[in-house]
Amino acid sequence: MTEDRTKLHWAALATAIRAAREARGLSQEALAELAGVAEGSVQNLESGKPRSRMPQTLAKIEPHLGWVAGSGRLILDGGEPIAISASADSGSRQDSDRLRRKLPLRIVDELESDDPLLDSAVIRLPGTDGARMTVVVHGNPDATPEQIQEALLAWRKTEEQLHRLPDDDDDDEQQAANGS
Repeated sequence: MTEDRTKLHWAALATAIRAAREARGLSQEALAELAGVAEGSVQNLESGKPRSRMPQTLAKIEPHLGWVAGSGRLILDGGEPIAISASADSGSRQDSDRLRRKLPLRIVDELESDDPLLDSAVIRLPGTDGARMTVVVHGNPDATPEQIQEALLAWRKTEEQLHRLPDDDDDDEQQAANGS
């Protein structure tokens, strides 16, 4: 027997998404851009209209709302979302000690900052066999919602540029083509 998804708490999910999005100073358009979905998909989720199937968009926007994976489903079942920071609190002292042994102190201090976390990314370094860089984007704690949105859009443009870094092989080919 299949579940009747139209009886889930879609209005509660819509309210929670809207509240979390606005608390982060994001427009529907900015949230959609961050999550890599259409703005209409965010609008549909915020409409609260019952659905017969689970939207894939939900999992894509959860981290940008500050929720752990599966939080949307918890709301649909009558529960509350779990904040990413709340799930990370258990064992955070051990994690901090492990990070302090593994990373430079300036990086650990930045990671442990109370400044609002805007986003993060792991980007493969071109021309390497699997080497990666990790980027953590913090915002100004006193930023207005407009400033946060501006910072997120600036990060998104920077992230696109990082993903387009040329491979070492591309540089060699370009130099050969230029006669260098």
